[in-house]
Amino acid sequence: MRFSRLFFSLLLATCACGYAADVTGNWLVKQESPDGNIRETYFDLKQDGTNITGAMRSVTFDRKIQSGTIDADGKIVLMMAGQNNRPGQRIQAKFVNGELRVTMPARGGGEEMTAKRAPAGAGGPPAKIEPPALHKVKYNGLAKTPPMGWNSWNKFAGRVTQEDVKGMADAIVSSGMKAAGYIYINIDDTWEGIRDANGNITTNKKFPNMKGLADYVHSKGLKLGIYSSPGPKTCAGYEGSYGHEEQDAKQYAAWGIDYLKYDWCSAGRIYKDEDMHAVYQKMGDALLKTGRPIVYSLCQYGRAEVEKWGPEVGGNLWRTTGDIRDSWDSMTKIGFDQDRLAPYAAPGHWNDPDMLEIGNGGMTDEEYRVHMSLWSLLSAPLLAGNDLRTASKEILQILTNREVVAIDQDPAGHQATRASKNGDLEVWVKKLADGGQAVGLFNRGGSAADMSVKWADLGITGKKKIRDLWKHADIPWTAEAYSANVPSHGVALIRLGK
Repeated sequence: MRFSRLFFSLLLATCACGYAADVTGNWLVKQESPDGNIRETYFDLKQDGTNITGAMRSVTFDRKIQSGTIDADGKIVLMMAGQNNRPGQRIQAKFVNGELRVTMPARGGGEEMTAKRAPAGAGGPPAKIEPPALHKVKYNGLAKTPPMGWNSWNKFAGRVTQEDVKGMADAIVSSGMKAAGYIYINIDDTWEGIRDANGNITTNKKFPNMKGLADYVHSKGLKLGIYSSPGPKTCAGYEGSYGHEEQDAKQYAAWGIDYLKYDWCSAGRIYKDEDMHAVYQKMGDALLKTGRPIVYSLCQYGRAEVEKWGPEVGGNLWRTTGDIRDSWDSMTKIGFDQDRLAPYAAPGHWNDPDMLEIGNGGMTDEEYRVHMSLWSLLSAPLLAGNDLRTASKEILQILTNREVVAIDQDPAGHQATRASKNGDLEVWVKKLADGGQAVGLFNRGGSAADMSVKWADLGITGKKKIRDLWKHADIPWTAEAYSANVPSHGVALIRLGK
């Protein structure tokens, strides 16, 4: 019996060590999505006994294996390090008869994929293309007021289809949003297909006819937007514009595209932040060269002081923050952190605190009124991100409040600044083209609060007209101040004028 146990222990040790020559190496997993996109993920593994180290990588990311084990039966468990404040992933695999089968994370459950051996070092980004010398790109004359429209990502993410986009175009007209100023219908990531033999970008199965879709959107009196990245892959792992900037811009123009969101993503695996200016300039030049008016939206999360050079690369707007989420904490953290950027907003060039979450269900209607009020005071782009086909009457009233929209679209293009802050109570003021002012009294606290703003603090002398923009009512003039009881997570928004 003792001999049998000793033999079995030695056999297990031999099995575990025996994997070393086979599991160590670079392994490629190819995943095909329903739309036909191929995602390549590499597992660069090194085995030492029962321990596994290494990394999981693709063109868009490189994640270290925090801990990894393999047992005598060839079962592998890898704990990946987290990234961008997100927890790491647990990935399981099996090593059977010299074959590695990896269970890849996926919505609704993992999918077991067979990994193939790949050359050492494969899976990283392509060689760096040196960015061009800096010069100023001519202003395209667009977005003289902040762009308004709809974007697919917040609601649909990678599930958006051509039919969804057509449905939104129909809904934006029938709901009254077009009449209120919402014009752009913007497709975010996951429309991209492969490149053809000549390097031209194509669409995937979800978007079988981009030119036809553009024609449909244009027939509604609307404009169509699209998405890409200066890197080789987009954030979702689809084809980016790296090395194909002029070719892609020409294709967008041929399709009839009116707006480009250009998302940094995998470019960060090739370039440093100090390269951003020149890299974004490259696409700015390419868009201008097409001769088609295309709004240029920079999406690099507010890094590298983009507000200082965004206009110089032809940018009409630039993101100032990471991605917004449909929550009070996310929206307020982003929105109330924009004060320092006010000097950089101007007609044709806008700070972009990200898209609207109004109507997606994570906040109350009162909180969504705060969202709409603050973005309008900030002269931010107003890009709805909900399903307009099923939006409630209350949500549509928030999005189409023309008196509030008029604050956002004021032709002077000033961005509001914080006039005062007392704990959870903040007052923001925006100068308007007619000499008036828009004033927002925000209560970020957990209970209703009495708030007031003194006219002297706003530099106001003499009697003015006061208009409550959410109640759509004129307010009697008082000599010294305006006062209101503002609900928890609420706003009082007024316009002062002649």
